[in-house]
Amino acid sequence: MVEKKIPSKHYRKLTKKFPTVMASLENLGTTLRDAGPIDRKTSELIQLAAAAAHSTGAVHSHARRALEAGATREEIEHTLLLLISTIGYPKVAAALSWVEEMKEMKK
Repeated sequence: MVEKKIPSKHYRKLTKKFPTVMASLENLGTTLRDAGPIDRKTSELIQLAAAAAHSTGAVHSHARRALEAGATREEIEHTLLLLISTIGYPKVAAALSWVEEMKEMKK
């Protein structure tokens, strides 16, 4: 079972500074996930794929959520590999390394 991660220091800072904005952002995410037929695991894998082009923190967050939703390590890695022709090998290699460094993936 994946441990629930405590939000990052930066996320907590933003929540304290902009509580209404951050609450709206969280509500938007929930609304979007609930708006269609895609299950939670697939939704988290899609968000992981989008996060791969952006930041370490986003990859960690979405990989963790995908694990919580039932995705396997292999599904997470395959999700990222599928992006090579879209976002390029360097970004995918970086995202795979970010996933690899997660303690949840070392089990």
